[in-house]
Amino acid sequence: MVALLKKSRQLWRSIHLQMSCLNGPSFNLQQSRQLQNNCEKRINNKECLQMPVTGNRRWLHNTPTTNVDKDSLSSIRERNKAVTSFYNQHSIDLASQKMSIHLTVATIMYSSVTSDPEHDALRSAQYLHRELPIRTAQRIAGFRSLPFIVGCNPTILAVHELYIRAFHILNDFPNIVSLEDVTRYDQLLKTLMDDHTDVVNRLAQGFKESRKFIKDESIISNFLNNTLSSRLGVRMLINHHLLLQDNKDGWIGLVNLHMSLKNSVEKWSSFVTELAEDKYGHCPRIKISGHIGVEFPYIEMPLDYILPELLKNAVRATIEHNRSHRGVSLPPVHVILATNKKDFMIKISDRGGGIPHEMVDKVSNYNFTTTEDSTETCMQNNDIFGGMLGAMNRTNSGLMHGYGFGIPTSAAYAEYMDGSLQLISMQGLGTD
Repeated sequence: MVALLKKSRQLWRSIHLQMSCLNGPSFNLQQSRQLQNNCEKRINNKECLQMPVTGNRRWLHNTPTTNVDKDSLSSIRERNKAVTSFYNQHSIDLASQKMSIHLTVATIMYSSVTSDPEHDALRSAQYLHRELPIRTAQRIAGFRSLPFIVGCNPTILAVHELYIRAFHILNDFPNIVSLEDVTRYDQLLKTLMDDHTDVVNRLAQGFKESRKFIKDESIISNFLNNTLSSRLGVRMLINHHLLLQDNKDGWIGLVNLHMSLKNSVEKWSSFVTELAEDKYGHCPRIKISGHIGVEFPYIEMPLDYILPELLKNAVRATIEHNRSHRGVSLPPVHVILATNKKDFMIKISDRGGGIPHEMVDKVSNYNFTTTEDSTETCMQNNDIFGGMLGAMNRTNSGLMHGYGFGIPTSAAYAEYMDGSLQLISMQGLGTD
């Protein structure tokens, strides 16, 4: 904004010089207004924040890359609209002050289905039509609360702009009154979800780049906890709405009516084992015990991030701490399951040496990683767990390894589902 004001003053100074050189009655009010209009156009279109159109995205901080982007009327309209939406936030401010409705698993399961599937789809779409702009506006307000120099980071700013664009698209969608409206809205939601697939990875990169400017870790932790939890909640609601229309046996939208903890752990244990063997040539056994026969209704999406993240940490620690052992001679990773009428617990125990005393309080901080190599080295060397989370990115979440987002994000997801994540380190032995 400071740079914009400076350029504005320079332009008005230029106008003043032009006006002082004009003599006689030929210079009139109409010419003065024309000069003012030219100045405003220069500020909006050339000397201010540049806004090329790339596909259907609008960016405030980049410059046009093609002549088409510079010259087309549509790109100019798109740029002006985005600049306006970035600075004029009245509709966003109003929406961010409204209360969003947090739905529990039970509420989602028992209120989603009636005997009329068409009515269910219409009601679900109408709920999202009201709810999504509010949640998006609240996240935009979160971006605006960041320290100025952090919020100006190009990577973080790009995500901020992505949320602004999503808000206006969602907020401008007309009222949903028919199944045809539901179909168009569903397509819009799928497109926006694709656009936001890489948000977590971008935030991780942006905060890594801004780390030296961060003085108060709590501000960043609160922002990321709220942003990542909200993102999880929004994606759960959208996926639930879309899956409701499939009428899959044993499911109510996103809710698996017969979720087996044992099956979930086995799925991700196989995933981690295969990738560890590809990298190291061996892997510790992962043993599952406890209440292995229990099934209950639950949403698997949070577990599909938390389980592979915790298992890959346990496997890596076990292999690196026990370098003189291989394969079945390695201490196994134990996964113990426990359920009751109120909740369930998953305990993952490894013999990877534990977390050093000086790091115990840091592992729950964003952008803190115990990986021995730097993020750049791990990614350049195609490190196993970079590859593991890269594979997850094709189906679930973004790349995490090396950014130090895994543990704090898992904790945020667990808390969003009214649970918790506890780390107990037995230095010299292992971690539970």
